Amino acid sequence: MALLEVEDVHSYYGNIHALKGVSLYIDEGEIVSLIGTNGAGKSTTLKTISGIVRPRQGTVRLAGEDLSQYPAHEIVLKGVSQVPEGRGVFARMTVMENLEMGAYVRDDAKRILDDIDHVFALFPRLKERYKQAAGTLSGGEQQMLAMGRAMMGRPKVMLLDEPSMGLAPILVESIFETVQNINKEGATVLLVEQNALMALQVAHRGYVIQTGEIVLHDSAKALQDNEMVQKAYLGID
Repeated sequence: MALLEVEDVHSYYGNIHALKGVSLYIDEGEIVSLIGTNGAGKSTTLKTISGIVRPRQGTVRLAGEDLSQYPAHEIVLKGVSQVPEGRGVFARMTVMENLEMGAYVRDDAKRILDDIDHVFALFPRLKERYKQAAGTLSGGEQQMLAMGRAMMGRPKVMLLDEPSMGLAPILVESIFETVQNINKEGATVLLVEQNALMALQVAHRGYVIQTGEIVLHDSAKALQDNEMVQKAYLGID
């Protein structure tokens, strides 16, 4: 049984049919990439999984349990954390306070402190700025903080929405390297990313979504070699 399963999901914004029967799965310990153009339904897929958007049809299951019956904050409790597009840090709160907010669902104080140390080990720049207001951090530092905050909930699945958006190329490489490191430590990741080449380089498998429908699913290597993917998403003629 897959850790996360999305089956025949239809999601709407008002009368706009955003997801049209999306199905995908993620096995425990995988990085799975979801690639597509702007407006294809990538972020809506993540929002539907995390309960921000409620599907009108279809199911989302975590370890076999139907999540669609729960509000978004309870889905966090079940083990799904999302790093939103645009990072979404609490700008007026310090780095440390942001990390503590990521652990609000927990009551194991000693382990929370251990996990903060772990985040600081992954992102040394955050440790240097732990008293600094999050809104004054650079874009790359805010992305690190958003990822660290999500890790503080000890999620079973981490949803990453466009982690490279607006970052300098050298920081993009660093962020994707961190995604791989988090995965090696046992995290299961669903990665939405417009930088399709980088996304497929770090993923085990991938899905291609177009106008709200999954049109292709394969290993990451096979997708990189696919002619349609190369022309449409990798800039290879």
